[in-house]
Amino acid sequence: MTEIEVNRLADEQFPLRFRVRLVDEDGSSTEHDVRLSRSDCEDLGGGYPTSEAFICACLEFLLEREAKESILPSFDVSQISTYFPEFDRQIIRPS
Repeated sequence: MTEIEVNRLADEQFPLRFRVRLVDEDGSSTEHDVRLSRSDCEDLGGGYPTSEAFICACLEFLLEREAKESILPSFDVSQISTYFPEFDRQIIRPS
């Protein structure tokens, strides 16, 4: 199972930026810069307790569909649905 480490890089201004590190049991890892807009934070991530928890869920979603090495090194959350149209529908959690 891949461990997901999420660290916010910026203060409270949007877009929020995160450094995400994905680490496999064998110690191999990848790092990703992820941006989150105010609208995606509110519309898609509103049911999560923190923006970090939402970003973690986004990476879990991606890891269910592709290897960590296939995940873009830098991306905005809004890009995920370009590759996976079901993303918006599946990521939303009721508040």
